[in-house]
Amino acid sequence: MALYLSSRCTGISPSATLAVDTRAKQLRAQGKHVYGFGVGEPDFPTPEYICEAAREALSLGLTRYTPVAGTPELRSAIANKLEQENNLSYSPKEIIVSNGAKQSLLNAFIAILNPGDEVLLPMPCWVSYPEMIRMAGGVPIAVPTKESEGFLPNVNLLRKLTTPRTKAIVVNSPNNPTGCVYPRELLEEIAAFAVEKEIYVVSDEIYERLVYDGYEHVSIASFGDDIRKNTIVVNGLSKTFAMTGWRIGYAAASAEIVQAMEAYQSHATSGPNSIAQYAAYKALANGQEYIRAMREEYDARRKLMVETIEKMDGVSCIVPHGAFYVMLNCKELIGRGFGGRIIDDAQTLSIMLLDAMNVAVVPGDAFEAPGFCRISYAVSREDIRDGLAAIGRFIAQVD
Repeated sequence: MALYLSSRCTGISPSATLAVDTRAKQLRAQGKHVYGFGVGEPDFPTPEYICEAAREALSLGLTRYTPVAGTPELRSAIANKLEQENNLSYSPKEIIVSNGAKQSLLNAFIAILNPGDEVLLPMPCWVSYPEMIRMAGGVPIAVPTKESEGFLPNVNLLRKLTTPRTKAIVVNSPNNPTGCVYPRELLEEIAAFAVEKEIYVVSDEIYERLVYDGYEHVSIASFGDDIRKNTIVVNGLSKTFAMTGWRIGYAAASAEIVQAMEAYQSHATSGPNSIAQYAAYKALANGQEYIRAMREEYDARRKLMVETIEKMDGVSCIVPHGAFYVMLNCKELIGRGFGGRIIDDAQTLSIMLLDAMNVAVVPGDAFEAPGFCRISYAVSREDIRDGLAAIGRFIAQVD
């Protein structure tokens, strides 16, 4: 019998954002300065009080396995955080801690999807959602949005795309990659739709603290018991506390869903890192001043990036109100030439920018947004100025 890989794995597309980051790191290793607009990772250091908590965990000997769903202390701290900040009432038994919000999302899809179940997925969307849904046996159903409408989904279109196989909808606000923030009114409409159709809502709220211009983050699960029962709230500490490498995420849902997620996780990975959990427990007890300062700096960078793009030829963007991304509209450049090559699409453009200008962006095709590139302002103001200037020099050479 011939040896071959599983169709499950060979059918998965690698993460485009991580691929861009890997190439950028290779160039940096060669001594080149790369303007890293690609990966969605805070450039701030993890706050010292959190690092000190990790050292404390080591001194206390907290190096053993933890319960699969997380330590009681961390789950209680998360429950307290959700009640105080999000108007959500969950017991610790309705919370599961995982190896990053990414694992929490995959656990959620595996817990609720059977083969062939459909998941409504507003586009553009984070690159991993479609692949996770497929990995769980589901079918992602694209729900197109328009730049002219702020990349916000239309509930009437959600209804049109709903079938007897529809099992869930993904809500990601603030949004990656568009930076849009779902207004309360839209979330209320989606909640009513989900309750009416009896479908789950997977609500990815990882960027909740990064909102600007007077916008507010509202958790869709906070609109009443009916929608709370249908919703899996996913969050983590990576973006808010600059703890990407610590890999601590969590989900809150009904006890039945959490039990299913815990059963799966018990065989997949067991509990998350014990030291990181202790540090996360300490992180949630403090850090408001740090978060405020970080958000203010992101806001200044956002304004700088948008104002600079507005003055550039060949590209444009709408103002994002959350997260730390701008969707750069590059459609005017597609089909034109640079250095004897044709810019066939955003993927080609991203390769040319990296090769010619050492500027790393993520092509919008990865997010189901052809003609766009996602650029992150989780970089210094100096790199924003110089990196966008490099893009401007590139555009000046396009014929």
